[in-house]
Amino acid sequence: MAYIEPNEFVTKMVDSGEQKVYMSTKDTIIRAFMAGAILGLAAVFAITVATKTGSPILGACLFPVGFIMLYLMKFDLLTGVFTLVPLALFDKRPGVTVSGIMRNWGLVFVGNFAGALTTAFMMSFILTYGYATDGGAIAAKVATIGESRTLGYQEHGIGGWFTIFIRGMLCNWMVSMGVVGAMISTSAGSKMAAMWMPVMLFFFMGFEHSIVNMFLFPFSMIMGGEFTVYDYLLWNEIPTVLGNLAGGLFLVGLPLYLTHVRTSPERKLAKKEQKLAELTT
Repeated sequence: MAYIEPNEFVTKMVDSGEQKVYMSTKDTIIRAFMAGAILGLAAVFAITVATKTGSPILGACLFPVGFIMLYLMKFDLLTGVFTLVPLALFDKRPGVTVSGIMRNWGLVFVGNFAGALTTAFMMSFILTYGYATDGGAIAAKVATIGESRTLGYQEHGIGGWFTIFIRGMLCNWMVSMGVVGAMISTSAGSKMAAMWMPVMLFFFMGFEHSIVNMFLFPFSMIMGGEFTVYDYLLWNEIPTVLGNLAGGLFLVGLPLYLTHVRTSPERKLAKKEQKLAELTT
């Protein structure tokens, strides 16, 4: 395992953020689409495992395979670009502007949503044999999840809304730690291990991930979940996206950048200076 020091991999984070700003529209959309599609498939896989085995922790342990696949293929999630792309602006990289960042975020959002929605339709189709039969236990489970994580929050009013927001922050704290963790090594196996742990944690704890929800809630509605698109957007997706942005940027990206790139001068202590003076005399 080749370990890379923090000051080196945080510079790689800034480089990655800059590269994503300059990426073409075609490449940004394709990479985001594939990321959303793969993560949606990983989510339904984890739910299927948890439902059939009765073990939520097993589903959480297996969910990171999707995250690992999309990361190794260099596909982009909104949660990741929330963390990386602003660093290029803070570092004053040439040509990186706020409008360029917003363009990247917007394209990744659209691509992620399209990919997740495509997987939702494919999975709902095969579970119901072309919408001709009941979706079974998996459909019932997903419908329940969708209702509890929209209408369940709505019951608590503004407190429920901020609960989703904080769950979104905690989610992208962990997910972004997985993104960053993969940069600490040049070994594929070490990258996988570093990604696995925080992603498993977020999934098992039920934190809110905007791209997983782009799959989960449309899938839930197709499978009979009794909530509306308005419920989904106001009482889940919007606060989740904002929470993911805050968590990735303020709990991962900025702290690492400020302490490993914008490092402050070392303190000069009196005893240390005296000892240096004694050594030089």
